[in-house]
Amino acid sequence: MNREEKTVIINSLADKLKEYSHFYVTDTSALNAEQTAKLRRMCFEQDVTLMVVKNTLFIKALEQVEKNNEELLSALKGVTAIMFSNVGKNPAKLIKEFRKTNDRPILKAAFVEECVYMGDNALDELVNIKSREELIGEIVGLLQSPAKNVISALQASAGQKIAGLVKTLESRNA
Repeated sequence: MNREEKTVIINSLADKLKEYSHFYVTDTSALNAEQTAKLRRMCFEQDVTLMVVKNTLFIKALEQVEKNNEELLSALKGVTAIMFSNVGKNPAKLIKEFRKTNDRPILKAAFVEECVYMGDNALDELVNIKSREELIGEIVGLLQSPAKNVISALQASAGQKIAGLVKTLESRNA
């Protein structure tokens, strides 16, 4: 592979890092062709992009987009496949599902919600992580709840008062 080809690959990886806000560094070395095809199909169905990369080229791409974290760099050893996603927990759920029938892929590291998660033991934590949108939705729901209670209480008591006034006025006219 000549220098120009490497530059094209590095730029492509840098574009992927800019396009997707989350990525997982995994080890898929023991998967055969059939298992790899199944994993790629699952990735496609869940909007996850899977790429097998050379570690040195991925390090250069990380440096290019200024996401070169020492912890991430230490995970880039051996065979490496990168899972790119715009939803932080999708690759973790996919890995969990795939590992019901296989022992790979193994999670080396993950960059999710601007945080670095190291090692395969972080997989359970990543499956349960909430996206920014989910957290905002929960906060809005919590903020709306007291206001809804006050409004419904006012509407209920106002309705009773109006009904009482109408009844009183009717009795006076009769």
